[in-house]
Amino acid sequence: MRTPLLLDIAADACPDRAALGGAGEDLDFESYRARATQVAAWLAEKGRTNTAFLGMNGNALPVLLFASGMAGTPFVPLNYRLADADLNKLVARTAPAVLVADDAMLPRLAPVEGVEIVARSAFEARFLAGETPDKRDLPEAENDMAVLLFTSGTTGDPKAAVLRHANLTAYVMATVEFLGAGEDEAALVSVPSYHIAGISAILTSAYGGRRIVYLPAFTAEEWVATAAREGITHAMVVPTMLGRILDVMAETGETLPALRALSYGGGKMPEPVIARALDALPHVAFVNAYGLTETSSTIALLGAEDHRAAFASGDPAVRRRIASVGQPLPSVELEIRREDGSCCAPGEHGEIHVRGEQVSGEYLHKKAIADDGWFATNDAGWLDEGGYLFVEGRLDDVIVRGGENISPGEIEDVLRGFADIADCAVLGVPCETWGEKVVAVIVSRSGTPDTEAMAATIRGKLRSTKTPERWYVRDELPYNETGKLLRRLLKAELADEVCAG
Repeated sequence: MRTPLLLDIAADACPDRAALGGAGEDLDFESYRARATQVAAWLAEKGRTNTAFLGMNGNALPVLLFASGMAGTPFVPLNYRLADADLNKLVARTAPAVLVADDAMLPRLAPVEGVEIVARSAFEARFLAGETPDKRDLPEAENDMAVLLFTSGTTGDPKAAVLRHANLTAYVMATVEFLGAGEDEAALVSVPSYHIAGISAILTSAYGGRRIVYLPAFTAEEWVATAAREGITHAMVVPTMLGRILDVMAETGETLPALRALSYGGGKMPEPVIARALDALPHVAFVNAYGLTETSSTIALLGAEDHRAAFASGDPAVRRRIASVGQPLPSVELEIRREDGSCCAPGEHGEIHVRGEQVSGEYLHKKAIADDGWFATNDAGWLDEGGYLFVEGRLDDVIVRGGENISPGEIEDVLRGFADIADCAVLGVPCETWGEKVVAVIVSRSGTPDTEAMAATIRGKLRSTKTPERWYVRDELPYNETGKLLRRLLKAELADEVCAG
């Protein structure tokens, strides 16, 4: 099954239902499809291999995504937050391509042979303005690549993750009920186009029949204002966004009565933040979603009932599940494996492996999935007796001290138990004696953290080798726009702090 079929069947079933945009200025599903077919015919005439996009969120994005699928050209959204030199390297890698770019970003782009750059204003004037055009009938495309998403490229050049139509539609069909959304439902999308959550929001909303309202760039004030004005019922945020949203709600007195479901993911959610959210929004169902680009989005969910049960329970085993990402989706298989490939017992730490139709595990010119379909995520984690998954971060972030592998996540979990800790990161920095030593970077609410008490608690709950040897206090920690802690940036800043003995 191809991704354009998700839009096609929705437009056939509910052509007049609002699909894109704010109330009163929206496109219905029939107009959405008709405009996508017009763009697809235009792309086919161009004869380029890829369709690239560089810009902020807006209706041009989903139209281009479906149009590229109709035309048989992979859709390649680019990260506009990159430095110009890095951005232009990625542009060159899309060639031959049509690149639709925000007008304000055009001066950043150098000419590249094989890449035709089209100003977004011209694109929107031609394809998104005016009356609904006639739907174009197009031959079925043969290319099974749907989307190329460049990885963050923390080491070396970014890799282009390949998501095929079969992967993406398998995810949608397994997780979304066709036209399961009510006509009054609207999803607020503020994650960027080059993140898998931005792609999956387009596909799931089309198949579910839910209107998308875009926030071009996130600010908590505009998020709350838009959610209230548009009667937003569903949204996805990253942990750093949620705390700011709650602050604005407290300041304005806004309660967002229309909001029904709020999913979050992309990083560790501090327990005090989700507890505050449950208290401020008792009518909202909260969902923690864990997934990767290579798995076409979510592979595990901590649902609304799990959130409530965890906070209400006096059983420590149930209570700690608020820090989990829930249970694997029924449509995927998930295992925790040791280094030798054998499966871990419940409670035993290892690498998360996943298998299922939605799992791509593929990059351009490189297969990263085993012959039997299993994909090694490079994420560390463990499963409890009830099958709840706890994710501890990237294996690359594991601290190796004197030959012992130490997970930063378990130390950070202890630190988050202190009321004075607003945020924290545990890292390994070079040490001549042990290879790496454990350090903690903390954000203190009081400004005078009792690090001796924290160290004593870690020694008691874990052991002395896992106790930070140095402590650094910061006003805030660095995150990217999708909520991931930039550990490598912190490590680089602390790289000159080498242990002498």
